[in-house]
This record gives sequence, structure tokens and C-alpha cells, in this order.
Amino acid sequence: MTSREPTDREPAAPRKQSKTGFLQRHPGLGDQLENHRLAFQATLDLVAWIIGLYVAMVLRYDFNLAPPEWGFFSWGSFLVAALVATSLHLVTALVGGLYLGRYRYGTFDEMAHLLRSVAVASVLLAVSNRMLHQQLVPASVVFIGGTFALVVMTGSRYTWRLVLDNSLRPDADKAERALVFGAGEGGVQVIMAMLHNPASPYIPVGLLDDDSGKRNLTVMGVPVVGTREVMGAEAARLGATKLVIAIPSASAHLLRDLTDLALGHGLSVSALPPLSELFGSNISLGAIRPVTESDLLGRHEIDTDVDAIAGYLTGKRVLVTGAGGSIGSELCRQVARFAPAELVMLDRDESALHGVQMLIEGRALLDSRNLVVADIRDSARIAQVFDEHRPEVVFHAAALKHLPLLEMHPAEGVKTNIVGTANVLAACVAHDVERFVNISTDKAADPISVLGFTKRLAERLTADTARQQTGTYLSVRFGNVLGTRGSVLTAFYAQVDAGGPITVTDPDVTRFFMTVEEAVQLVIQAGAVGTDGEVLVLDMGEPVRIADIARRLAAQAPRHIDIVYTGLRRGEKLHEALLGRNERDVRPAHPLISHVRAPVLDLGEILEAVQGLDGDDLVIELQALCHRGLPAADDEAAEADRNGSPVDRSGPTEG
Repeated sequence: MTSREPTDREPAAPRKQSKTGFLQRHPGLGDQLENHRLAFQATLDLVAWIIGLYVAMVLRYDFNLAPPEWGFFSWGSFLVAALVATSLHLVTALVGGLYLGRYRYGTFDEMAHLLRSVAVASVLLAVSNRMLHQQLVPASVVFIGGTFALVVMTGSRYTWRLVLDNSLRPDADKAERALVFGAGEGGVQVIMAMLHNPASPYIPVGLLDDDSGKRNLTVMGVPVVGTREVMGAEAARLGATKLVIAIPSASAHLLRDLTDLALGHGLSVSALPPLSELFGSNISLGAIRPVTESDLLGRHEIDTDVDAIAGYLTGKRVLVTGAGGSIGSELCRQVARFAPAELVMLDRDESALHGVQMLIEGRALLDSRNLVVADIRDSARIAQVFDEHRPEVVFHAAALKHLPLLEMHPAEGVKTNIVGTANVLAACVAHDVERFVNISTDKAADPISVLGFTKRLAERLTADTARQQTGTYLSVRFGNVLGTRGSVLTAFYAQVDAGGPITVTDPDVTRFFMTVEEAVQLVIQAGAVGTDGEVLVLDMGEPVRIADIARRLAAQAPRHIDIVYTGLRRGEKLHEALLGRNERDVRPAHPLISHVRAPVLDLGEILEAVQGLDGDDLVIELQALCHRGLPAADDEAAEADRNGSPVDRSGPTEG
């Protein structure tokens, strides 16, 4: 994206001349001072004691600077007192590691120990002074002198810190001028990271925050200049060309609003990653990165009950079908964190298994029996796998998911999504699996596509198995997952790289989005809280207009990108729904997981209905099966759908 350029009506603010610090102009001296800082600081602290005691003596005798008039106190006794004070301080400080590099310079830890050393030295000096037949100095001088010494010590450190900070500031003529949104802890750390690195590519010129209570705040000389409403005006006034969003906990909604606003003012946008990606307490410049569409669409705060998850995964034999896919591989990665006794990864694609072993183990020798090449359509092979590994928990992620292809080849969808699921369910029943989690999709809610029909029937098969067997059998339903193979976002990026155009089905089409990490985290959580026969529906937040995504990507592209609308295709909806028309949103266990009951349907009934069918005849029968055994109102809806046009079904271009 190009930087914001000044116009004739709005001249850019003149850039300030670079003002390098003294240590930047004399780097050799700076290095020498830093190398000997501890010895230098110790010397200054001892001098501070002498200065403090002398000032206390002057104050004690009403600013009479003539030593002979100090009565029985003399220069000799004063010097002895100073020697005792400095010796006590030096010993106390060394015991605590103050001059041994134990504490970071200028931190609260160092200041706390400095205060402790001065206090201990003052008390010991006062006691020693009191025990002498003739006191070296008046008792009040000891504590007043210690206080003044502490002021000088802290002042020297503050001065040195200012010199150091000034020497570390980036060159204002070379660094990009940036506004920072967020004056909280994240913003403070971002400002510090920018101003403590001479090689920083950014120099902060102003802070923005919607909290009016922070309007008078200044961080390291960088003032809060207002709320988001003044972003454009302040960017022009300060010559800023970038916005850095310094809120790791920022929601996707906030990121979208700020990004759209910044792009409208010609600012490029970067942000901190979500909290889950930040390691340690300090934020570095490396953490600041361009805002991605995953940030803008898929950030959700998820409160995971780790104990509940560990209760059904830790020490268990876990099998994941479709382990090489986008969802399956992330499932394997996250399940592995909970130390299962065995993690069996099953996929028909050997290259995908190579990738998932590399992801989990950091190597890909394909030498483990836990990597299983198998097709869920092959019931005998699936039974053989279960006989060998005897899994206790099964996540069923294997499926055909690309909607347009399944519209052309509906029989293939039946073989994998229905018959394949039935094969896995049968193996689970035969081996007394404790928990089975079927991965479903929002297309199964009031389905009108082959993908939706087959996944809805898989939900009903899972519920039918739950009705007849021990153990827990449930389904988890969610919408579009960012970054998966064939997803709309991946396609858009490829189109931008190719120079455009970006193709969108309809200007008003909307979809739900979530990152794969968040979706899988909720899937695992759902496996802990779900009960027999339920469909657990993940909260995907607010639906997002696909056209808005396209416009944002086009705006950030280095050259002009056209957006072309192609019209909805067969099986596509204008707007997706996570819940069907007769499904109620009930969330008894987790605020982001809805529980609905799935009606049962027997596999034999399905196979008998679809036997020998293909093409539109098969699609019509699948549609009817989805409504079989439901209340009359649903039957009427199904009839209306059939009488409309089975090819006039609407839904997303990504699975």
C-alpha cells in the first residue's frame, strides 16, 4: 500500500532535523561508560553520601559554612563519619548485589535495593554514632544526610537514564512517523520498543485512545492527541504515515474499524499479534506486524477450561481422521499439547501425513505406526486400524468439503461424508470408543447444497449412534475457517498476487469466519462439554461481507486491483446461518458454544433411499432425507424447497 501523500490543500508537516544525542556523536565514550557503569555508579553513590552529610551539617548549623564554629565537631570527625557511612553503604549494597549487575539499571528492583542499602547504612551509622563517647556528627545529620544522599543517587540514575534513552532513539529523518492506537500497557511497551532501538523503523509521534480519561497522558514524551475521530487530522499535522494498533486483546471488530478508518486516511496499518501469540511480558519491535485478514476476521477471546479438556484427552488413545487437512492437522497439534497416551493420525493423502508429522514432531520420517494411510470409505481398512490402535477418543474431520465440486459430483459426497462417517461410527461402536466428535459445518443448518445435505445427514447418523450405544457421540458445527486450503481468503490473495481481478459472487454475500486455531480450540472444548446426540454450534461472531474483504485487500495492494461480481452459483446461499430454523440457541456450558438436539436417522434408511441415484435425482432425495421424520412445518419447508428449484440453492464458495 502506498503511503499517504500531501496535497496542495494539506501540506505535510515538516520533518524535524535529526538531533542525535551526545553518546551517539561519541560512541566510543558511550561504550566505555557503559562497560564501567557499575564501578562509576558505586563511586557516585559514595560521593552522594559525602555530599548528603555535608548538606545536612550546613542545614544543622543554619548555613554557617565555617567549620571552626561547629563547636566540638570538626572536619576530622565529619570525615570519619563520611568514611563510616560510605563503608557501611558499600558493604550493604554489595551483599545485596547492587553493584554486581544483579538488577536492571533504573528499575524499581534496583531502586528498592538502593533505598534498603541507604536505610541500613543510616541506621548503623546512627547506632555507631550514638555509642561513641563523643558523637562524630549530630544525630539529626545522619538521617537528613542519608535522605539527601538517596536523592542524589536516584537523581544521578535518572540523569544517566535520560542520556541513555536519548542515545537509543531512532533517527527522526530515517524512521517512519507513526501514530500508536492504545495508551494502555501494550501502547507503553510499543513506545518503549520504538524509542529504545536506534535501528527502529518507526518513531512514534502521537498516541490515540478512545478513553477520554487518558487525554492528558504522555509516554516518554509522546502525548495522547485524541480519540480515533481525530486520526486523520493528527496524521496530517504530525506527518504520520502509519498506524500501529497496540492492543493485543483487540477484537476483530475493533481491528476492522480501525483499519478501515486508517486506510481511508492513507495510513498503512500494523498491529500486535493476539495475546496467544505473544511470549513473555515485554513487547519487541519484532512483534509489530502488518494487520492480516485473519486478524480482521477471526480474533475471538476464548476461555478454555483446560482441566475439562485434559480430563478426556490426557493419557487417552486419540485418533483423528482427515489428520492431514487444515482442520485435522491443527486438531492433532492442539491435542498433542494435552499429552495423550497415543495420537493416531489417519488420512488417505500420504503427503498430508508427511506435513502433519513435521508440524507435530519437527521431523517427517514417516516411520511411525501412528501415521495411518487409509480411506474412510473402506470399512474393512477402518476396522483394521481400530483393531490395531483401539482408540478411546475419535475426532472425525475427514470429509469432502468443496461445495461447487460436490454439486457436480453428489454421489462422491455421499460416499465420503455419509458412508465414510458411518464406517467410522461402526468401528467406534465395535471398539467401545468413549467419545466421538464429528466435525460438521454451518452448511448443515437448513441445508440447500450437496455439502450441506451430506453433512446434515452425518449429524443425524451420529445422533442415531448416540441413541443406541454407550459412550458420547456428538457433532460440532462451525462456519468458514480462515487460511484453509481452497478458502475464499486464500483465493483472494492468489488473485491479488496475479494482478487481479478479485472475483466475488455477490456484493451482499456474507459469511462467518474464524481462525483455524480458534475453531479447533472450541472443537476440543465442545468435546468436553457436549452430551450424547447433540450438535454443538460454535459462535463465529458477526457475519462479514465478502465484498468488504475484497475491497480491503484491493486497497492494500501495491497496484490497482479490480473487483468483479460473478453471481451466486449452484448451491450457494447469500447469507449463511449457524442454526436451523427450528434450532434454539441454548448455551448451558460455554458462552461460545450452543447446544441443539439432532434428530436421528438410520444409515440403512439413507442407503435405501439413494440407491442407484445420481445427479439432480440424488440431490432431491438427499434434500428430502434431511427433512424426513421432522415436524410438519419442516416437511412443508422441504416441499417448498423442492418445488422451487433444486439447482437454485445458495451458499458460500468455500467449505
